Amino acid sequence: MLEMSDDGRTWLLSGPAGAYALHLTERDELLHLHWGPRIALADAVELAARPLPADWPFESALDGREEYPVEGGPRFVRPALSVRTEERRGTEWAFEHCETEEDGELRLRFRDGGLTITLHYRMREDTGVVERWTTLRNEGPAAVELLRADSATWTLPERDGWRLSQLHGRWAAESRLARAPLTYGEKVLGSRRGHTGHQHLPWVALDTDATEERGEVYGCALGWSGSWRISVAQLPDARVQITGGAGYDDSGLWRLAAGETFTTPVFAGLWSDGGFGGASRAWHAYQRRYVIPDADRDRPVLFNSWEATGFDICEDQQRALARRAAELGVELFVVDDGWFGARTGDRAGLGDWTPNAERFPDGLKPLAEYVHGLGMRFGIWVEPEMVNPDSDLYRAHPDWVQYQTGRKRTEFRNQLVLNLAREEVREYLWERLDALLSSAPIDYVKWDFNRCFSDAGWPGDRYPQRLWVGHVRAVYDLLDRLRRAHPQVAFESCSGGGGRIDLGMLGRTDQVWTSDNTDPLDRLAIQEGFSQIHPARVMAAWVTDSPNVQLNGRVSSLRFRFVSAMAGVLGIGGDLTRWTGPELAEAREWVALYKEIRPLVQRGDLYRLRAPRGGLSAVQYVLGDETVVLAWLQAQHHGEPVPALRLRGLDPAASYECRETGEVHRGAVLLHHGVRTGLRGDLDATVLRLRRI
Repeated sequence: MLEMSDDGRTWLLSGPAGAYALHLTERDELLHLHWGPRIALADAVELAARPLPADWPFESALDGREEYPVEGGPRFVRPALSVRTEERRGTEWAFEHCETEEDGELRLRFRDGGLTITLHYRMREDTGVVERWTTLRNEGPAAVELLRADSATWTLPERDGWRLSQLHGRWAAESRLARAPLTYGEKVLGSRRGHTGHQHLPWVALDTDATEERGEVYGCALGWSGSWRISVAQLPDARVQITGGAGYDDSGLWRLAAGETFTTPVFAGLWSDGGFGGASRAWHAYQRRYVIPDADRDRPVLFNSWEATGFDICEDQQRALARRAAELGVELFVVDDGWFGARTGDRAGLGDWTPNAERFPDGLKPLAEYVHGLGMRFGIWVEPEMVNPDSDLYRAHPDWVQYQTGRKRTEFRNQLVLNLAREEVREYLWERLDALLSSAPIDYVKWDFNRCFSDAGWPGDRYPQRLWVGHVRAVYDLLDRLRRAHPQVAFESCSGGGGRIDLGMLGRTDQVWTSDNTDPLDRLAIQEGFSQIHPARVMAAWVTDSPNVQLNGRVSSLRFRFVSAMAGVLGIGGDLTRWTGPELAEAREWVALYKEIRPLVQRGDLYRLRAPRGGLSAVQYVLGDETVVLAWLQAQHHGEPVPALRLRGLDPAASYECRETGEVHRGAVLLHHGVRTGLRGDLDATVLRLRRI
C-alpha cells in the first residue's frame, strides 16, 4: 500500500508487517524517515516534522539522512550519484513531480539542467521486500558522463552495536557466512571481475542482537551480474548507510548521450523481526514469487556426465550412462563439456557451437531422442561468452574479444572473453544458440562462465568503459530471447561453480550451480550461507564419487552424500559405470525418497535448526501439513549422546506422525523438547518425515 501526505511531500509504503517512509523538504532535500515495523501515515508526518541537527563546519546535517545522496553541496558521505559534463561535475537537483502506478510503484522525479533523475520504489507487500532503482535520462544537447550511478542508498535507524553479516569465499569455497561487529568507517564489498564473483555475494545483513528466529534484521541484495559494489558505512555520528550498484569504482559507468536513458539494476531491501531465519524465508518467498521463472515448477533430478567422463566423450558412452541414470530414476540427463567443435580438452573449440562430427556424427538429435525414449529430458553444457584462440571463431574474428591495443591478451583456462557489448558478437551468439536449440529436442542448458575479465578493452570505442555494463546487458538479452524462442528450455547459471549468483541472473535462469566443490561435508557450510538469501529451489547439489577425486579425497557414505545434496535441487555427477550393484540399488531408494520430499524442499519454508559447526547440523522444510528434516552428524565426540533437534514452524496444539518410526508426537513437544535422530559416529545422516494428523 502506498500513501501520501496532504501536502504531497511525505510518502509511506506499507505491507502487512513493515513500512518504509521518506520526505521531501521545502529545499528539495529527500530525507529518509523510517524503515522497519508498520507505522501510520500520521507517524511518518510526525517524523518529517522533526528538525535536522544544525550544520557544523566539519559535518553536514544531511549526511546519513538523505535517501539518495548526490555528489556536490554540503555532503561528505559516499555519493550514490556522480556525474560530469564538459562544464561541471556534481548535481544540484530540483524536484519536479511524483507518479504512482497500480502495482504500488512510486516514482520521484528530479531535474538538474538537462539531466532527469527518477527514483523508483516498490514494496512487494506479501514479502516485505522494497525494490529500489534509479533512472537517468539526458534531455540536454551534450553528453553526460555517469561516473557512478548507484541503485539506492539504505539508511538504518539509530541503534547501538550493529553487526554485519556477509557471504565470502573463493572458487570451491563460496557463500561462507561471516558475522562481525560493524566498526566506524566503510566496509566495501564487491567485484571488479566483470561478473558477480566467487569472493562475495551481493548481499549484506545488519542486526544488533538477532538470533536465528528472533530480533530485527535488515538486509539488502543487488540484482546485477557484472562488477558491483556495496558500501556499508558507519558514519561519525554512528548512523549507518548502505549504498550499492553496478560497477566497482567511480572511473566511469556509462556515457549518456543526448536523448539516452540509463536504468540501474534493482537493489532490494528487507526488514524482518523474525531473526535471520525469518529474513531468509522472506527473501526466499520474494524470489519464488517475483524473481525466479516458473518457480512453481519443481526442478527435476539430473545426471551430469562431467565427473564421469571429462572431455573424453562419445555418443555410445553417453548412451550407456543415460541407461544407468534412467534406472536410478533420474529425470534429466546432461552432456557436459566436450560435445562440440575440436573440444578434446580445454585448449580448443570454445566458440564453435556445432556438434563434433567424430563424436556425434549425426548431431545431438539421436542422443537426445534416445534419452527421451528412456523417459528423461536432455540437456547440454555451453560457455557462449568465451572463445579459445584455437577455434574457427577466433581465427575468423580475433577482434571480437576484449583486449587492449598493444598489450598481451591474457588467457585463463586457455580462453579469452568475447566482447558481447558489440552487436555483431551478440547476433552471432544468438544465431548459433538458436540454431543449436532448434536442431535437437534440448530441454536444458547449463550456461557457464569460466574466467574473469582481465584485459577489458574495446579498441576504437570512444568510451570503452561501457563494455562492462554492455556485456551484462547482452547476456540478459540473449537469455531473454532464447527463453522466448524456446520456452521448453530451462537454464542453469554456472561460473566455475558459484561465481555468478545474484538476483539479476536468477531472474533469467531456473537454477544455479552452487559450487564446483561437491564434497558433501564442505557443501553443508556452503549451503548454509547460500540459504541466507537464496531458496533451495535454485540450489543445484550433486552426489559424486567417493573418495572425492576433485578436491580433498574425503571418503563418505552414499547416505551422507545423498542427504547433503537433497537439501537443494538433487543431481548426480558420479561415474555410474563404476558404482556397484548395492550402490545403485541404494541410490534408487534415495532418488525415490527425494521425489517424495521435493515439494517441501523446493517450495517449503526453510528453518535452519543447527549450523554445521563440527557436530550435529540440520535443516527443516515445512509446507502445509508436511515437514521434513535433513540431519547430518560430522563427528560424535567422547561417546556423548547426540542432542535432540528442536523443530520449528509447527502447530503446538497438533499431533505429528513420523513416517520413519510411526511414532506420534505433539507439536509442543517437538518444538520445545525435540526429536531424536538416531545418528552416531562420523559422517552420518538421516531424513525424518512428519505429517500433521
